[in-house]
Amino acid sequence: MASELTGVGLTHGNGFRALQRISLHLARGERVAVIGPSGAGKTSLTRLLGSALRPSDGRLEILGVNPWQVSAGELRRLRARIGTIHQVPPIPPRQRVITAILAGRLGHWPAWKGLCSLLYPVDIAGAQAVLARFDLADRLFDRCDRLSGGQLQRVGIARVLYQQPDLILADEPVSALDPTLADAALGELVADSERRGASLFASLHAVDLALKWFPRIVGLRAGEIVFDLPTARVSETMLRELYATEGGLLPTQAQTPVTLRDATTVDAAGAATAGQVAIAVVRFDTCRGR
Repeated sequence: MASELTGVGLTHGNGFRALQRISLHLARGERVAVIGPSGAGKTSLTRLLGSALRPSDGRLEILGVNPWQVSAGELRRLRARIGTIHQVPPIPPRQRVITAILAGRLGHWPAWKGLCSLLYPVDIAGAQAVLARFDLADRLFDRCDRLSGGQLQRVGIARVLYQQPDLILADEPVSALDPTLADAALGELVADSERRGASLFASLHAVDLALKWFPRIVGLRAGEIVFDLPTARVSETMLRELYATEGGLLPTQAQTPVTLRDATTVDAAGAATAGQVAIAVVRFDTCRGR
């Protein structure tokens, strides 16, 4: 089912207007990346779609449901269908990796199964399989406080993949990863959403990753949508204007901003394209040990 925002605005308790006049439609199975300078409102928009924040005005539907017009039980069931990948995963440091992964299904399990899983993990094979996709199968029984920031971020992604939600929300999901691992992690995330027909909405700092992995790009600045277009129609001029407050620099996953310029690059198929970034696809089995 679709998710939709119509004329949505968000004002925080301190009076700051984070979002205004946001209208956005996310179809079932669609992949959308939102980009923009720091403070644009990307995280606020992601939290609205996750029902973590209530809009100040406008209309919001998530998977066909208005989360603020249903009972508490219906809201819990809706949230169980949403998987959120946080920039800093909210995982207790002393928790073991397998427990963190299996927690992704708590919204679907009866209470007794969740409690039993704390005593003895109920799906060791399933947790190990999803971790193997991120080259972390050998960390299954490690405590989370023994992982690096990048490994913990991959555990957060793996937990959402184990959850198998209808809507995946990713807020800077690969910010702690190096370019090679970030590319591979997003590839796994995209492959999972495509295989299951789940919607994927990601807030990304790295413009190059957004252009590569997402067929639709939303440009956000100062809480307003500047453009909402298929990736092929996003021009260098649009990106320059979007990031004008950051000196006309294009932020990339390598964390080394490059100056935007009119240039022609070559895409993966060998065709010349203007103003787009070309990166090779990398698999996790080529970058072990990071």
